[in-house]
Amino acid sequence: MKRWGVLIGFLVVAGLLTTGIYMAGKDPGFTRAIPSPLIGKPAPEFALPDLLDAGKTVRPSDYKGQVWLLNVWGSWCPECWKEHPYLDVLHREHGVTIVGLNWRDERADALNMLNKSGNPYTAIAVDPHSAAAVDWGVYGAPETFVVDKQGIIQRKYTGAVTPDIWEHELEPLLKQLAEAP
Repeated sequence: MKRWGVLIGFLVVAGLLTTGIYMAGKDPGFTRAIPSPLIGKPAPEFALPDLLDAGKTVRPSDYKGQVWLLNVWGSWCPECWKEHPYLDVLHREHGVTIVGLNWRDERADALNMLNKSGNPYTAIAVDPHSAAAVDWGVYGAPETFVVDKQGIIQRKYTGAVTPDIWEHELEPLLKQLAEAP
């Protein structure tokens, strides 16, 4: 009887994984459609050292009055490496303000990634022990939050920001938020 329980458990897990893979293939937004209880609420405040200048402190409140993105990343994250060059395009060509939250990373590794892939960030908060990540509800990387002029989180995206996500989701939202009072 115990063997049947193990077999049934295995089949349930395999079915869930198969369904997840199928859904992700059918709908590219499926993996990013994870809700956040922070949508519509003020961005959690933190005061963390900047990766490039430890004497500087990065705070979300410093960006009040502008629309900006908080991008959670780490050099240990393969998807972050894929996303990083496109974030650089958004910053350079579209003028998007992107604040990085370097999460659970080694400083030397993070700097190496920036040296190889460029730096799309206005500032980079260092969060090696998840002090800010927990407050923001981060559970993986990359994750990107859209924050409006009043400091309210409007969207959360899990997974890499791609040209398709930019064109169909982020760009229209950022334009709308920029035009709002």
